[in-house]
Parts: sequence; C-alpha cells; structure tokens
Amino acid sequence: MINQPLAFRVRPQNIDEVVGQEHLTGPKGFVRKMINNKSLFSLILFGPPGTGKTTVAMIIADSLDLRYRLLNATTNNKKDMEIAVEEAKMYGHMVVIMDEVHRLNKDKQDYLLPHIESGLITLIGATTANPYHSINPAIRSRCHLLEFNPLRIDAIEKALRNALIDSRGLDNKYTIDDDAISAIARMSGGDIRFALNQLEVCALCSDNSNITLDIVKANTRIPQYLIDNDEDGHYDAVSALQKSIRGSDVDAALYYLARLIAAGDMDSIERRLTVTAWEDVGLANPNAVMRCCQAIASAKIVGFPEAAIPLGVAVCDLCLSPKSKSGCYAIQKAVNFVENNPLPVPKFMRLTPHGLKEEEKFPYDRPDIWAKIQYLPEQIKNMQFYEGWDTSSYERALMENYKKLKQTKRSNDIPALLKEKTR
Repeated sequence: MINQPLAFRVRPQNIDEVVGQEHLTGPKGFVRKMINNKSLFSLILFGPPGTGKTTVAMIIADSLDLRYRLLNATTNNKKDMEIAVEEAKMYGHMVVIMDEVHRLNKDKQDYLLPHIESGLITLIGATTANPYHSINPAIRSRCHLLEFNPLRIDAIEKALRNALIDSRGLDNKYTIDDDAISAIARMSGGDIRFALNQLEVCALCSDNSNITLDIVKANTRIPQYLIDNDEDGHYDAVSALQKSIRGSDVDAALYYLARLIAAGDMDSIERRLTVTAWEDVGLANPNAVMRCCQAIASAKIVGFPEAAIPLGVAVCDLCLSPKSKSGCYAIQKAVNFVENNPLPVPKFMRLTPHGLKEEEKFPYDRPDIWAKIQYLPEQIKNMQFYEGWDTSSYERALMENYKKLKQTKRSNDIPALLKEKTR
C-alpha cells in the first residue's frame, strides 16, 4: 500500500501545532479567540497555496466539536451539497468546508445561501483568489474574510524539523544539514506543502539517511541565488533593474538583468519588467510597453538560455525610451482620493437607473453630446487626476486633446443637452 504524502501525515491537529499565521492563530488572533470563546462564523480564508487554509478550517470545526463535510467547488456537484444539507438537518447543524470556493457557480450558491442565512450551514471557504474580485457578493457579505500570508522561511524550517521527528512523519529516521533545510525553505516560496513534498523526495534519495545540500540540488530545480544563501543580494538586483531602466542607464540595466538570468529567476524578471514598462514608460511610449509584454511571452516560450535574447531587447527598448509616470500618478491620486471620499455614482450613469424619466437617462443615441456630459459627481466636478508629461510626441498629443476637452463646458442636465442640435 502506498503511503500517504508527508504533508498529509503531519497536518496539524490543533491550533497550537499550526506554524505561521500568528496574526490569526496567535494569542490575539481572531481564529484562536473564536475557538477559545466557542464562537463560529461563516468565513472565507484566502491566500497563497500551502499556507494552511484548509487545515485551519478543519481545526476550527474539530476544536468546536462540530460535524463538518469537506467539499470542493470544482469537483463536487450540487447533489453532494444536497447531501450535506440533509445531514445538517439530521444533526441540527453542519460546517461545510469548501475548497476553491471562488469557483462555486450560481446554481450551487443559490442552493446554499438560504441554509447559510438560516444558520443550518456554516460555510468556511478556502481560496487562493482575491475574494473581493472573485467571490460572489451574496456569499462574501455573509462571511468574515481572513487573509493567510506566505509562510516565513523560519516558519518553514520549523515545520520541516517537526516533520523529521514527528512519529507521523519521518519519525527520526533521517537527519538534515542546516544548509539543506535552509535551501528547501527558501525555494518553497512560503508554501509549506511544497516544502514538505521536497523534504520527502530528498529523504527517499538519501543513501545514508542524511539529507545534504547536494541531494537537494540533485532532486529539485533550485535557483542558484537560494543555494548561495544570498537572497538579499538577489532582490537588491531586482530593485536595481527597475531603477536603472527608470534612469535610462541601459548598461546598468543589462548588468542587473544578467544577474537575474544567471539565477534563473524568470518570475522576478517577468514581474519587474512588466510593472516597470507600465509604471515608468507608460504613456510616453505605449508601443514599447506592448513590445515588452511580447518579449516576456516569447522568453517564457523558449526558456533559458535563449530567453535572454528577447529579455535583453526589451530592457534596451525600455531604457532608451522616453519615460512618463503620468498614468501611474493619475491612478494613485484617484485611488487615494476614493479611499477617503466614496461618492455615489450619478443616477444617469448607473447600470440600472431607477426613478428617471426617459429624457434624463444616458443618451446612447446622441454621440454628439457625450463629450459635453459631466460624468464626475457634482461635489468633485472640477477634480483633475491626470497631469500629462511632455516627454514624447504621443503624450503631447494626449495632452493637447485633454486641454481641448477641458475647455468644453460639461453638464449633468441631460434634458438640456438633448435639446442641442445634432452636429
């Protein structure tokens, strides 16, 4: 019989065994207080893979001595949920732990919602997606949202050492060198499940029951910068790449790109070049931004070492391009304003405007007056978020059009605008 995976065997059984997530499971954490007070709420647990979401959900139910059923929104059908509800009716209550809860379709949601509302079902959903974007508002409004963070390296190392001595785990049959356990923890990216799987593979491949760094390197694709224990220096290079592009120093940017290529860190290169293109080049040269995205896609297709070619071309392109942060500053200004001033959308612009006469609604058939309509709320009708940069012919054209549009007197009096003659 094939053994269960190590990550499954050493899964924490109570809240004190959970490693990491102290903001939730520590003395002042919401989950610990909920268990200590024997209280229960419907929850959405969200965060990266392997951070303990499902494990904590099961611990909550077990600690409160509650019946629960573990379901998956992708693989379990409506019939499975009907069975869970029937069990809940039989016992008076049931906790439903729903993995991939963001994939719960409307049919399943409509079935579960009244039972969640009545308290017959307490839902604890787990998801790697952002619940503010991916969870149906009807579900989200009935749940308390708890964010799980990637585990720190020291927490991963602690969990790995626990697994080595745990009777359910490797049961003291193996030892591991410090640099080996550090390498596994660093390469895990905060995913404890991944780290435990790697530990189990390395244990299987050790000839004398001692896991060394050479064994880790031989059995995993581990970036060189993690092996060299120079994580700070590596991420300094990531930061330096963006600053060099922003400063139009193509030689420096190529040097720092080469360091990331030598480390084989495609993920950091992809993220940093993408955000740099949009943030620092932006409206000064949108074509360079698009070319950068195409270069990254090409690099991922061909892989290293050939990936260095499109990436190098993209870095040269971005460095020697004119720069503009106007788009970046504009959206930052808008977000900062909205956070402190959440104004309602004018009635005529709402998706389903109610209580308006036909002539007061948005005039879809009058494109000649669209540019004369006041779209901002009345309280901030003269607010400006965009301030153009005079760094390229493209953005100068945008600025000229912006100034021309600003000279137009806008109005939210739709009936009056409709009386104007069609051009």
